[in-house]
Amino acid sequence: MSWLRSFRVVFAKEILEGIRDRRALVAALFFPFLGPALLAVMLSLVSQSSRRADEEGVDLPVAGRENAPNLVHFLEQGARVVAAPGDPEEAVRRGEVDVVLVIPPGFGEALRAGRPAAVRLVTDESRQQARPSAAAAEHLLAAWSRQTAAQRLVVRGIHPAVVEPLAVERVDVSTPASRAASLLATIPFFLVMAVFTGGMPVAIDATAGERERQSLEPLFAAPLPRSALALAKMAGASVFSSLALLETATGFALVPLALPSRLGFSMHLDLGIVTRILLLCLPMVALSSALMVTLAARARNFRAAQTTLSLLMLVPALPGMAIGLMSARPPPSLYAVPFLGEQLVITHLLRAEDVGPAQAGLSAAATLAATALVAALAIRTFERGQPLFDA
Repeated sequence: MSWLRSFRVVFAKEILEGIRDRRALVAALFFPFLGPALLAVMLSLVSQSSRRADEEGVDLPVAGRENAPNLVHFLEQGARVVAAPGDPEEAVRRGEVDVVLVIPPGFGEALRAGRPAAVRLVTDESRQQARPSAAAAEHLLAAWSRQTAAQRLVVRGIHPAVVEPLAVERVDVSTPASRAASLLATIPFFLVMAVFTGGMPVAIDATAGERERQSLEPLFAAPLPRSALALAKMAGASVFSSLALLETATGFALVPLALPSRLGFSMHLDLGIVTRILLLCLPMVALSSALMVTLAARARNFRAAQTTLSLLMLVPALPGMAIGLMSARPPPSLYAVPFLGEQLVITHLLRAEDVGPAQAGLSAAATLAATALVAALAIRTFERGQPLFDA
């Protein structure tokens, strides 16, 4: 049997068995929607917080309002001042209120004496939904402080501009896409996870699974080139990885269509960007399939293969997300790291930043070179038949 015919026969067998395998179908069809679903939930929470702050206003619980009536009157111009709970810190910790302003009894005395009058703003920085209320309270307190300081200077015959030697003008050069960087950084992570989870069941079943079912020995006994056998199993895993990747990218492209415009950032993914992302991910599909087939073939049993590959997919996914959250420009050498280079290029695309062909080409070349090395190792493993039948 010719090499190409052997490849087609084994490849068709792996595809058919993958379709029949419910685990492979669940991994390829349902897990890819986890990332877009999580992103939709995150954006929904951000949208609700932003809409509540803009349309409904901010509730500001104030404890000790009788100690600073003028301050409370000023705060009422930008927020709804309400009664504070009995234990402000516990109420904020439990999430009953977003923020509490505590005005101590000595506030008025310190203010009349010209000393800094202390107040306590109780908030929980770990709660995303509480940040708009805390930011609004801090803004109002800062505005009242500036107004009071200016009045003190005027009373003393000093122009307020005298104590402001520096006038800072903020120039925001961020783009709508770059303002969503913290949320966009999760997209490359889920793309890598989809690549691995889509092909993992097929890769394990085609090696360790067939060995336990004792259906791998007839393949080795047949007059099939071992290289065609190994590459066909990689190609079968690649098909399901590509399917999972396509579904994940499509899901991320559909999520921004339902975003409200008031979020302050843009996550519009048009067909061109999605196509470029898919092309960038193809080398990762090839390398992940080669790695999974090689490691699963060398695992001692089915369960060991599952454990090994489950840990494997975290290795290339987590560094990419961590670097994507960093504001610094990554060094050029990182684009030559398989998996990581593609994730960096995808992050630049999502942030609407310029991506040169050298960066994309370097990442693809490095990943394809690694794929060739791993595929050679897999072919050698199949040619020797060890440790396929020694485990």
